[in-house]
Amino acid sequence: MEDIISLDHGSGGKKTSSLIEKLILPALGNPVLNELGDAAVLKGAEDLVFSTDSFVVSPYFFPGGDIGKLAVCGTVNDIAMQGGIPKYLSLALIIEEGLPAEDLRRVIASAAKAAEEAGVIIATGDTKVVERGKGDGIFINTAGIGFLACPGLSPKNIRPGDKVLVSGTVGDHGTAVMLARSPLLVSAELKSDCRALSALAQALYSLGPDLKVLRDPTRGGVATTLCEFAENTKNSVVLDEKSLPVRPQVRSACDILGLDPLYCANEGKLLAVVSAERAEEALALLKGTEGGEDAAVIGYVDDVHPGRVIEKTPLGTFRILTKLAGAQLPRIC
Repeated sequence: MEDIISLDHGSGGKKTSSLIEKLILPALGNPVLNELGDAAVLKGAEDLVFSTDSFVVSPYFFPGGDIGKLAVCGTVNDIAMQGGIPKYLSLALIIEEGLPAEDLRRVIASAAKAAEEAGVIIATGDTKVVERGKGDGIFINTAGIGFLACPGLSPKNIRPGDKVLVSGTVGDHGTAVMLARSPLLVSAELKSDCRALSALAQALYSLGPDLKVLRDPTRGGVATTLCEFAENTKNSVVLDEKSLPVRPQVRSACDILGLDPLYCANEGKLLAVVSAERAEEALALLKGTEGGEDAAVIGYVDDVHPGRVIEKTPLGTFRILTKLAGAQLPRIC
């Protein structure tokens, strides 16, 4: 662990893992937190799913969304990925002195609309204002509570033969935010995929134990998320590059920016690992739900290269995918 914190520690990749495992968990670790899911299952008379997240995206308005919509959808999605039905959110605003009131009005309206569409109630909140130059406009923290509907989702359930699905095109959000930082590169055709995933997740809950794990591949993208599934296990994940749904605009933008769509953040897509026997049913469920029209089976699980994620290219060669090593796209969520 380094002596100072860098932007790389917020990348969602190797340095984020190091920060959590070497600094945070030794002090705060407990059986619930140690699972390191996007949300925690809290046992009680009725099991709850609880999550929290902070949003520091720059710019705070971007094609297809803004920090208000992103904050609501991000926490809703974390609850849904853990098998919960989201119900209540908190919303805490950290506002920089000098933020235009109209910008704040737009952010709040966007958050309200996203909450309504996701079927959640913003039940509590907080507001703080910091001095000019110390907040970059606005930061938002959200926490969410839902009721557990599909218990037991975990990478620990994954077995050789399982199939890997994605609910739609990958890399849209990270690419759109990066383009929004340069007026010369903004594309009217490329927008963030920011959306609530609860309906897509609930469509898959009907698979029961054949649904092994869900995850929304945000920071670090699809590649880093799948590496988290495979690491420290006897499983390997094999991706078929030809099966990956990537918009031509995203591919072109990534070529210009020197990025890889597999490592670009998504804010409106989910990854699912399901049993081979139910994979086609899972695909049909996703395609039949709004937001899942471009869903695809993108790979499978085997035990040939334990702990590895391997991508098969159209040329028939293979490439090893690893966790994101640094901050490829800082502050995209």
